[in-house]
Amino acid sequence: MITLHGYTASGNCHKPRLLLEQLGRAYRWVDVDSPNGATRTPAFLALNPNGKVPVLVRGDGAVLTESNAMLVWLAEGSPFLPADAWQRAQALSWLFFEQYSHEPYVAVARFIRGWTPLDAPRRAELPALLERGHQALAVMERHLSRTPWFTGEAYGIADIALFAYTGVAHHGGFDLSAYPAIGDWLARVRATPGFRAMPDPAPANAALIEASP
Repeated sequence: MITLHGYTASGNCHKPRLLLEQLGRAYRWVDVDSPNGATRTPAFLALNPNGKVPVLVRGDGAVLTESNAMLVWLAEGSPFLPADAWQRAQALSWLFFEQYSHEPYVAVARFIRGWTPLDAPRRAELPALLERGHQALAVMERHLSRTPWFTGEAYGIADIALFAYTGVAHHGGFDLSAYPAIGDWLARVRATPGFRAMPDPAPANAALIEASP
């Protein structure tokens, strides 16, 4: 039995959870209140010294960190990861893009708007985050104007990785109406068998998002 430690409103945590659901694999979910310090306790740091979620623990106690590494391991031998070496490398390139060119802007803008006070100094970062996030979305739009998926010829882990925070990009202040190909892709992902939506933020966080300019 796989145990997945994560924060329900985190896109990074939802990635392996969504794949587990779509693979039909049994797993145990352990909710971790990371915004309030639950990843800094001695018990959690014994699992992941980096103090971040998600953390995947196999039945034999072996631990895996980093959401996209989990996607690759879980998808091995399944249709969610291409068998062809070139197609697999293309999928991996989008995983790296997600972590280096997408998540640091789209996800961080969402965090600042929903998990920091309205007068927090970090809110000064939002204009730059929106600019860089839109650059990443433009790259995705160009790709999706030519092909329906990121993983290759079919839906797979690169789509899961990029869907996680793109699907809630509006929380970060991103207007996706200018990206019709992304909109169509989001609908295709939501229509895949076994799809599970990421839970909504807690009411207090949702209220902050709503109140953010």
